[in-house]
Amino acid sequence: MRFRRPHRRLDANGTGGNGEVVPRPLPTLTPLPLQRRREPFDHRDWLFELKLDGFRALAYVERGKGTLVSRNGNTFKRFAPLAAEIAVALRGVSNAILDGEVVCLGGDGRPLFNALLYRRSEPCFVAFDCLWLDGRDLRRLPLIERKRVLRRIVPRRRPCLQFLPHLHRRGVDLFTEVVQRDLEGIVAKLRQPSYDLVGGTSPWVKIKNREYSQAVGRHAQFDGFQGEKRLARRA
Repeated sequence: MRFRRPHRRLDANGTGGNGEVVPRPLPTLTPLPLQRRREPFDHRDWLFELKLDGFRALAYVERGKGTLVSRNGNTFKRFAPLAAEIAVALRGVSNAILDGEVVCLGGDGRPLFNALLYRRSEPCFVAFDCLWLDGRDLRRLPLIERKRVLRRIVPRRRPCLQFLPHLHRRGVDLFTEVVQRDLEGIVAKLRQPSYDLVGGTSPWVKIKNREYSQAVGRHAQFDGFQGEKRLARRA
């Protein structure tokens, strides 16, 4: 799949003056929700990823500027510097919308939720889907194709923006490793569906590690801290 990257302004005919189509302005999108499931599984039609302990966000990049928006449609003003870094990392594209998670990573690569919540270290954006690129709506493409596009555009040496890898069909193995490493859980995703509900149901499923230590006492942690509590309502 190839994408053109036009830079000319629209003329009266809606083109760049030489018939080249200029990318459409970015739409406002809603992140695909996650279903819940208690036990992991293996299946050839599914991909499996780590469930990262952070804030779900859509990254909008347009005209060299970036914005991170919560799943409820609110701009993450606290992450404005990170959004600007993402825009720099993606300076080779005209515009884009990525789905992912804002996290703080420890020295061992594990997400540290308190470090993110209390701004104890620099956050990064870990992308797992590409919904829009260079004026093209990619949501109707199969997930596996969108991931190939995402892998192509995410720089390999930009700590602020990272690509989330996945496993094919081996959900049980991944979940076993998650429990051993004390991570939050996994997310299972059908390989072929578009970025939309299937029969009224999301094709993405989260399976949480019920022994995850960072989740202990989290609700009590937010008592009297309502601003951050609202921020923490995430997938």
